[in-house]
Amino acid sequence: MTLKKTDVFFLSLAVLMAGVVTLSNFLVQFPFKYHNLDNILTYGAFSYPIAFLITDSTNRIFGPKTAKKIVYIGFVVGVFFSFFLAFSNIDLIALRIVIGSGLAFLIAQLIDVKIFDILRNKIWFLPPLVSSLFSSTIDTFIFFFIAFYATSSNWIYLAFGDLSVKFLVAMILLIPFRTLIYFTKNIRLVEKI
Repeated sequence: MTLKKTDVFFLSLAVLMAGVVTLSNFLVQFPFKYHNLDNILTYGAFSYPIAFLITDSTNRIFGPKTAKKIVYIGFVVGVFFSFFLAFSNIDLIALRIVIGSGLAFLIAQLIDVKIFDILRNKIWFLPPLVSSLFSSTIDTFIFFFIAFYATSSNWIYLAFGDLSVKFLVAMILLIPFRTLIYFTKNIRLVEKI
C-alpha cells in the first residue's frame, strides 16, 4: 500500500501539530529572561502560534472537517505527551499546565476552524489573521487562568505578554501561510459541507 501525496501531507501536519503542542506546553514553564521580560513572557509564546498556522493551512487546503481531525489528533497526542512530561516531574503547576493547555487548545482551535471557514472566501490573509488573533486571545486567557491562577505567577501580565507575542508571530506567519498555499494549490481537496 502506497501513501498518496495528500495522505503524507495530512500525516505530516498531524505530527507537526502534536509536536508544537507538546513543545509549547514544555516551553511555557520558562520565562523569557531577556530585556527584563521574564515577568510578562514565556518561551511558549514563540512556538504556540505555529499551531494556528497548521490548523489554518489544513483548513485552506483540505477544509474544516479535515482541520478538525488535525485539531483532535494534536489534542490527543499533545496532551498525552504533556501528561507524560508532567508526571516525570510531578507538581501541581505542571499538571495545571497540561489541563489548561488541553482545554484552551481544543476550544480555541475549534473556534479558529469555524472563523476561518466563515471567512474562507475573503482576501487570502483575512481568514488566517482574524481566526488566529481571535482564537489566540481565547486560548491565552483560558490557559493562563487554569495554569497559573492563585499561584505566585503574575498570570495576567504573563497572559498579556504572551498574547502580544502571539499577535506578532501570527502576522509573521502569514508569509509561510501564503507560501504553503501557493505550493500546495494542486492538492486542494476542500470537502463540500
